[in-house]
Amino acid sequence: MSIQAINVRNQFRGKVKEIIRGDVVSEVDVETPWGVVTSVITTRSVDELALVPGSDVVALVKSTEVSIAKI
Repeated sequence: MSIQAINVRNQFRGKVKEIIRGDVVSEVDVETPWGVVTSVITTRSVDELALVPGSDVVALVKSTEVSIAKI
């Protein structure tokens, strides 16, 4: 999978530091050169993206939300 185009200006490359799994949503902490960014995403998305600590990701920050894309 490759990201073709995305309309988010604030993108931070990093590695998944920690995942706190819940039944429906999970917290994903991403370590970036500028600090830790936390995203709350569905646990299903964590599983579909096969996110684990150490995964290379991009945190996409748009006002009140942080999205995660695995790279």
